[in-house]
Amino acid sequence: MMRRAPTLTLEFFHDVVCGWCFNLSPRLRALARDFDLDIRHRTFVLQDSPARMAEVFGSPAAAKETILGHWAACAAASDAPERFAIDRMRAAAFDYPHGLPGALACQAAQRLGGQDGHWRLFDALQDAHLSQARNVADTEVLVDVARSVGFDGATFRYCLMDGRTRMAVEADRAMARHLGVRSVPTVIVAETGARLRNGPLNDLRAQLQKQLRWAGRSPATGAARTPASETRP
Repeated sequence: MMRRAPTLTLEFFHDVVCGWCFNLSPRLRALARDFDLDIRHRTFVLQDSPARMAEVFGSPAAAKETILGHWAACAAASDAPERFAIDRMRAAAFDYPHGLPGALACQAAQRLGGQDGHWRLFDALQDAHLSQARNVADTEVLVDVARSVGFDGATFRYCLMDGRTRMAVEADRAMARHLGVRSVPTVIVAETGARLRNGPLNDLRAQLQKQLRWAGRSPATGAARTPASETRP
């Protein structure tokens, strides 16, 4: 049986170390089945080095404590709050990881397994980070998680270190700048330009129903956009 053509295309900008993305990804998986969505994964790193983490938060200790406060808010809004290992991450000996290694890993997975591989590794890395309190800035952790979801370790390590993978991260960053993306998660409906508001599954479903109606009135080129009131994050 042939799969139906996707009803909408969503550009999903995310960061492995983002708790709000952790909440949204399983909801998008459910919606992708309900609406035959084409979800395109885009890496978008908020802080790309330990130095940048210190610049933004003041110190590694302050970074961890501030971000774990964000985790608590994410857990309160989650469909499965028990997935957030806040105490384990607070007790972990390593500094809170920056997002660039995870982004490189996701792009390596995409090179090896397409969008499905990207999403599969993204979810596994988020689980390792937020549920298992593992250090997803550590190359060995990245390779181990990649193996756990079916990638060959040596091949994955090569792709992770290859300069073309960093170029793919930068390409997604350039796309984010072009689209005015400044935070994660950001989900943009390609056919209308609208941005979905992160929220409960039923709210997201209602937003997509509205976008289907808008897209149905758009030209075949997809160039038409929703009014400003519909495009704010």
